Amino acid sequence: MEDRDRWSSRAAFVMASIGSAVGLGNVWRFPYMVYDNGGGAFLIPYFIALMTTGIPLLMIEFNIGIKMQKGPAFALDKIRRGAGFIGWFALLVSFVIVSYYSVVISWVWNYIYYSFTVAWTGHAKEFFFGHVLDVSGSIANTGGIVWPVFAGLLLTWVLIYFIIFKGLGVIGKVVSWTVPLPFILLFVLLIRGITLKGAVTGLNFYLDPDFSVLLNPRVWLAAYGQIFFSLSLGFGVMIAYASYMARHSDISGNAFVTALTNSGISFFAGFVVFSTLGYLAQALGQPVSEVAGSGVGLAFVIFPTAISRLPGGTVIHAIFALIFFVTLINLAINSAFSLVEAIVTGLKDIVSAKRETITFYVCLAGLTAGLIFCTRSGLYWLDIVDHWANNFGAIIVGLMEAVLIGWIYNPEEFRADINKYSDIHVGRWWTVCIKWITPIIIITSVNLSFYSELKSSYGGYPQWAVMTGGWLLIEILFILGIIINLRARNRRKA
Repeated sequence: MEDRDRWSSRAAFVMASIGSAVGLGNVWRFPYMVYDNGGGAFLIPYFIALMTTGIPLLMIEFNIGIKMQKGPAFALDKIRRGAGFIGWFALLVSFVIVSYYSVVISWVWNYIYYSFTVAWTGHAKEFFFGHVLDVSGSIANTGGIVWPVFAGLLLTWVLIYFIIFKGLGVIGKVVSWTVPLPFILLFVLLIRGITLKGAVTGLNFYLDPDFSVLLNPRVWLAAYGQIFFSLSLGFGVMIAYASYMARHSDISGNAFVTALTNSGISFFAGFVVFSTLGYLAQALGQPVSEVAGSGVGLAFVIFPTAISRLPGGTVIHAIFALIFFVTLINLAINSAFSLVEAIVTGLKDIVSAKRETITFYVCLAGLTAGLIFCTRSGLYWLDIVDHWANNFGAIIVGLMEAVLIGWIYNPEEFRADINKYSDIHVGRWWTVCIKWITPIIIITSVNLSFYSELKSSYGGYPQWAVMTGGWLLIEILFILGIIINLRARNRRKA
């Protein structure tokens, strides 16, 4: 019997799963998705998507890990001979994502340093793009390494290494702090936000329902896309984490707790963001729609601008800037090291080296891969790679998982496995979701995204850059997944 590492408790596993699911997107993507897709009305398709795709797929990944007691690749291969390439593809996508996600964390480290003096005051946009990133004029002009960004990247990878190199014992202790802390800090920011003038205007803008959007299919696809990406599905993380649980572990209960907590934090973060944006809109004499945004613009330009305009002077600004960026660090680092842990777990199944050695080389490879995103054209490359890794990488993994379980494996047998030790028994609705709803939604979403890419070059970037960082990258990862799977199977036979 394999001496497999184990979580110290069910709570440690759930906290780690929540930490992986809850990331920067909960703060900078979800609120924007809500207000841009019908306000409070968006919550209807969002929670339907959660119940019909998010939670069912999460149960699949939890059950695969628990049932097979292996990392993503070998676990899927045990489900169906030859399916291991899905797991390797997922891990390769995870590697690409963490290589640029760690650079975003580096930006946050830089902003923590600048928060002590609120250095962006009066020129937040120019400060971020011109000073912190020193962005070049075009994607072809790399312009060399931006060394403060590299320093933050190095710090991030050192931190990731020391969190995961000893295994689940350290990870469990880390998540016991890094998962609840962001919620506490967000609550502090909310108290400050709702006491500001204009906060109510911002919250009305966030939640004011427009039920006519429920007739728009793209709103429903946006809801499903948000659910999929916000739960770390398709990255191999949840399979890897679950593989360290005992075979008799609860599956459905853990999936519901993880998914609902993630959605709750997303919804809560929207109150924090839009109460503050309402204040900023009033201070600038503009409508909320003019100051609202998402992604890096919200985190590094819009919100810092709002912080620098808070009543109370520089000291107060510095305090709330530190609270905001420490919150982002905690949210981001949990997701980052979970991706690396999934890769390490997968490699441990085929490499007879110590965990410390595997972790070191994975972190070194991640640091090296991240160098392109530390250049003066790094923001452009990050935008392209992120777009394809999410829209055509992880989501394809999710589709293959749903087809594998719903159509190739016996879904009723799989559902019986879920129910065997679970506190909450799932009915035939789960089978319908996995066989029909999830594949149809994902196929529709991928086809629409593909059609959109064919109509025009993404982001106005040169076609060679889109091909290199987009289509070619995904194709290479897919082929590599197949090759690694074949070599891994031959190695096990030998």
